[in-house]
Amino acid sequence: MLSLRVARGSRPAVLLRRAAVTVTAAGTGFLLLAALAHAALHPGRTGGSALRLAWCVVPFALTAYLAVLVARTEPSCRLSAGQPLALGRVRALGAATTALSCALGSVVALTAFQGPVPLAGALTLLVLLPVVAAGAAALSLRPPRPAKAPGGLPWGAALIAIGVAVEFSAGSGPGVPLPGGLGRVAPAVLCGWALTSAGLVLAGPGLVHVCGRLLAACRPGVLRLIAGRALQEDAPRIGRPLGVLCAVASALYATGAVARVRPAGPLTAFGIGLVLLAALAAALTAVVEAGQARLPATAALTGLGAPASLLRGAAALRTGVVLAAAVSATWAVAELAGLRLGA
Repeated sequence: MLSLRVARGSRPAVLLRRAAVTVTAAGTGFLLLAALAHAALHPGRTGGSALRLAWCVVPFALTAYLAVLVARTEPSCRLSAGQPLALGRVRALGAATTALSCALGSVVALTAFQGPVPLAGALTLLVLLPVVAAGAAALSLRPPRPAKAPGGLPWGAALIAIGVAVEFSAGSGPGVPLPGGLGRVAPAVLCGWALTSAGLVLAGPGLVHVCGRLLAACRPGVLRLIAGRALQEDAPRIGRPLGVLCAVASALYATGAVARVRPAGPLTAFGIGLVLLAALAAALTAVVEAGQARLPATAALTGLGAPASLLRGAAALRTGVVLAAAVSATWAVAELAGLRLGA
């Protein structure tokens, strides 16, 4: 009941973020029900049905990740360093709000899906996302800690290099079917994709931090100094979601090379759009969280007489630098993967 009262009294921006969770949860639930319907209609093709269900792990994980980030931006779930006694209450509220948003999406999916599915199996699948997302949101809510310089860039680069090497070492034997009739890929290629994606996610905070250090290096002016320091502070918050978005974009870029030869089916296209939407929403939510954490510093600069144009210029500068670095990393990894698929 408390989560319902909090939801009714929320601001439009908060409701929009919760709506994003509900929409992606509904899409994920629809894909899960489609996999279940395939299993019910083709009881003799358990392998294909299991593979369809396995591909649903990607939107499932991204939806849960988005729900966690949205829970951390909730005004009612913010903790300060001096509130250790409120941690249990805040975690319970965050879990309840997250479960409510995801459960609403599951209800929408169950209502909209028209295929024949066993009710017990459908309810079992649809309850997984609210439970997992609520538990992850509760564990993610903790008092803020002093920020440390991220150190994952070398390890992320190493994982990307290993992943590319694994992709190019793949043989030409029987492959794993891609969803929607996009053909087959060797298991080693899938393993390489997983490694490069993990490398991009791991390298994200370090990449953002390095961008900030470069901006603030070599006797910077006020504009570069403010933008660089802000990026270094934001790296732990926006780096990981940015890495997730880069991983999704590079995988979709490589998949696009296959889709030009074998067009994807409607359900696969829906899944691709859902994954991209969840990754974009997660990145934007992380930007909101970083902006909330930066409010005291912004207020201090404004109190010292910093003009609004300077703050807007610093925001534009750090956005441009991060986008340039992210697009370059995404393009490089996607091109390498595309070379292997075109071989």
